[in-house]
Amino acid sequence: MTLPLSRPPLGGLPPVPPRETRVTHVVFPGLTNHHGTLFGGEALSLMDSAAFIAATRHCRKKVVTRHLDAMEFRHPIPQGSLVELVARVVRTGRTSMTVQVDVFREDMYSETRELACAGTFALVALGEDGQPAPVPPLDTQA
Repeated sequence: MTLPLSRPPLGGLPPVPPRETRVTHVVFPGLTNHHGTLFGGEALSLMDSAAFIAATRHCRKKVVTRHLDAMEFRHPIPQGSLVELVARVVRTGRTSMTVQVDVFREDMYSETRELACAGTFALVALGEDGQPAPVPPLDTQA
């Protein structure tokens, strides 16, 4: 028995525009340090993952992180906060992409929101042979 779908099948959905990737997480106790705030390494891991998604969406190839630059921790992120990571491809080279990742901290039960940390990641696209592969130029009209 087949049930009717309330939306078109996945193949019928429009492609996701590669301009921006947003990912939201909750800061649970296992991700925090003895101060009750998000470990810096956990923040970096979440940011690298968001950068990876944004870069992959841009080029639709395998990508690897090559470099992390200009990392800034502005405000601690307490346990129980929501974090929204916003990753944007801001520059492309022949085989590389620069991705800016901003992490916003939100209080779960109020509208308090602030930029908690930000960083810039360089990722390289790989071809089937595992070597650097060309990426599409950044669409500056988007």
